Amino acid sequence: MDKEQLILKWLDNNLTPQELEAFKALEDYEAIIKLSNYSQGFKAPNFDTEANYNAVLSKLNKTPKANKNWWTPVLKIAAILAICFGAYYYTTTLDTVIVTQLAEKSIIELPDNSSVNLNAQSSITYNTNQWTSKTREVSLKGEAFFKVEKGSTFDVITPSGTVTVIGTQFNVKQRLNYFEVTCFEGIVSVQSNDKKTILNAGQSFLIINNKTINSHPVTKHNPDWINNVSSFISVPLNQVLAEFERQYNVKIDAKNFDQNVLFSGKFTHDDITIALQSITQPLQLQYKKVNNTIILTRE
Repeated sequence: MDKEQLILKWLDNNLTPQELEAFKALEDYEAIIKLSNYSQGFKAPNFDTEANYNAVLSKLNKTPKANKNWWTPVLKIAAILAICFGAYYYTTTLDTVIVTQLAEKSIIELPDNSSVNLNAQSSITYNTNQWTSKTREVSLKGEAFFKVEKGSTFDVITPSGTVTVIGTQFNVKQRLNYFEVTCFEGIVSVQSNDKKTILNAGQSFLIINNKTINSHPVTKHNPDWINNVSSFISVPLNQVLAEFERQYNVKIDAKNFDQNVLFSGKFTHDDITIALQSITQPLQLQYKKVNNTIILTRE
């Protein structure tokens, strides 16, 4: 059996006792063992396939020319090890990222059969390979409604706080200067600003402009936006208009008004004219469309 076949069988741990003795008798045996140990010393977080390949190549270039031929199969093996190791690191650390655009919603099924309804201009991130019976974690930017299967702790991490559950249904909305969690079933723990709040079914937690707002009882089984309706109870107008822009992919010019005025009401996601009237009529405003911009004016 030639040298290359012995090396390949050794890498597969497939040598017979006789072949193992032949392998150990190779004049290059010690160098091959050192190269193998060197490859096994790679650490995934700092692994650089090209750099390690070049390091091996640099070692080879320093050997006498007369001995270069036997390095050829070893170099191939080192390259294969480097590529496989790099591929393993890449696939096990690669996150799944799902993003919705303006006027778009999406339903996602997670590895444990939990489901996520993602509202417009939102994103979730999770890692399938790191999703285990003991670890369930999703990062959220925007708004999403979760139906979580019972099991280990399930964390929703947002820039404004972390929501922790076991098995329940809840909605998380994290926007600029706005953080709201609503529990529809089960129990939800909200960690925000170094404070933990426990929500039971029918309760919600709301922070606007870094101020905790008294919540209102929840009597529904899911958020209105699931049914293409945005609803608000005493919410600043700027938050209402921002949600309108997300659902209809338009710009609203309301610079001539106090956008901190509180608004209570709803608007549909299916008809922009009806939606505009739902906002402007209670506030006694008019509007006009200029290209993709809606300008609000006084009556």
